[in-house]
Amino acid sequence: MKKTVLTFGLISGALCSLNGGVAAFADKIGFDKSEILGYTILVLSFLLVFFGIRSYRDNVGNGQITFIKAFAVGICITLISSLCYVVTWEVLYFNFLPDFMDKYGAYMVEKLKASGASPAAVQAQLQQLQQYKGLYLNAAMTFIEPFPVGLVITLISAAVLRKRAQSQPAQAPAPASY
Repeated sequence: MKKTVLTFGLISGALCSLNGGVAAFADKIGFDKSEILGYTILVLSFLLVFFGIRSYRDNVGNGQITFIKAFAVGICITLISSLCYVVTWEVLYFNFLPDFMDKYGAYMVEKLKASGASPAAVQAQLQQLQQYKGLYLNAAMTFIEPFPVGLVITLISAAVLRKRAQSQPAQAPAPASY
């Protein structure tokens, strides 16, 4: 299981880490577009969970896998991929994008003002963004971004790919001779 999980987890993690590149250009392409592009990349990277479970089933399990085993393989791939995302984002944020949350906050405030929100609503949004900025430095918060997507894909993949052993049909009794 280790080889399959590491192979598919690291490939998925490399794809998942492309989100850092999207974040680097978010203020240039627009935060709305970068969010859509980022989650598209996450979903595509987590499709490797499906292929990892299928590879394990076909190559190690001789075409058979239970839901529990499929889930275990898939969740391990998801964990590795999500950890790659966290490491990439932490490196990018602290070394190359230290003002990302400030730019994102300014974008959110402008979006709120453009929608006609009251000054009190804008102030509440600013306070919430300051709170998020403090939390966003936490690796656990960063982990929460990709992990739920991978969890859903793991559950669906495990359900779709589970395959039990074919039971052998019982031998028909020999015809009685008179």
